[in-house]
Amino acid sequence: MDQFKHLINILARPYIMFPAMIAAFFFVFPPTEGLMKINRRLGLYKLWTNKGGVAIFSFMIASFAFGLTDENFRLIVTKPDNVPIVGLIFLVVFFLWLAMKQGWDNDARQAKGLKPNEAEDAKENILVWPDLVYIELIALVIVSALLIFWAVSLHAPLEQPANPTVSPNPSKAPWYFLGLQEMLVYFDPWIAGVLFPTVIMLGFMAIPFIDNNRKGLGYYTFNERKMAISIFLFLWLILWIFLIVTGTFLRGPNWNFFGPFEYWDIHKLEALTNINLSEMIYMIFLQKQMPSNILLREIWGILLVVGYFTLTPLILAKTLFKDIFKSLGPLRYSVFIILLLLATSLPIKMFLRWIFNIKYIIAIPEFFLNI
Repeated sequence: MDQFKHLINILARPYIMFPAMIAAFFFVFPPTEGLMKINRRLGLYKLWTNKGGVAIFSFMIASFAFGLTDENFRLIVTKPDNVPIVGLIFLVVFFLWLAMKQGWDNDARQAKGLKPNEAEDAKENILVWPDLVYIELIALVIVSALLIFWAVSLHAPLEQPANPTVSPNPSKAPWYFLGLQEMLVYFDPWIAGVLFPTVIMLGFMAIPFIDNNRKGLGYYTFNERKMAISIFLFLWLILWIFLIVTGTFLRGPNWNFFGPFEYWDIHKLEALTNINLSEMIYMIFLQKQMPSNILLREIWGILLVVGYFTLTPLILAKTLFKDIFKSLGPLRYSVFIILLLLATSLPIKMFLRWIFNIKYIIAIPEFFLNI
């Protein structure tokens, strides 16, 4: 059993877990027809059935119960600060399964020439009083009882008064900011703390103006909106929920990665030497001294970033996003693709750090410009 836990700790390392999660994500939520065919051939669509839901939650409960047998795992997940995140994981999976199940059910009905389930349900009139009010009252009582039980059974996660001479290790932000704190590992504070949150808010505000597809209004579907749903779920699950879970359960002392069954050793040090892209090109590949001229020194990173934001949109408009480009038009497509490329720059930067130990693609500390 110890060997099995050690294997889980190895698989939980970010450079193994993150690529595996991305690969699994695009097969479970296929954004293209080709991946959709593979999904059906592998039978992954069965995850969104009643039996699939039972299998998913049975596996989650069994895994969680097995983890509780380990002292290190139990200390982390039962910490009062972390209990809400455990509940968040189960709730996210449940509501994701429920929405996807309804979407796949409607897709199957429409393939047979039937209307969505919501169209059938719309024939029945449901009154606000007493039907909706009773449901809300019952939900209010249940949630209030749950909060009272929670407050009685768990001690409030209060610590000693703040001491400027003693900092907790690890020093973590509230759970809803852990995603931003994780971004600070890979980007400068002005990017992770200012640029990305601003882009996220602007992106959410721009969605109604960018997405003009009228399909899926008033009913659940996946097949008719698979590209939009897959992109949204990737940003939400992989680039937000994953970062919160990672920062909560896998980031320990000194902000090092620890496996779920690994002891949080405060003396653990990772022997990493992070270097900039310009240092890798000049000092390692070309075996030359770094140029003193800033532009010449960082020209490779500048060309890479400029090419990423100029050539990539054109390539995608001719290939994978051909239909999206036709439906959105040049202006809305430009806004859409720039927001998407900014979002995907996070996993790209994470891979570069984990695999090549690259700290910055463009490093100009003279002007506080580090990307």
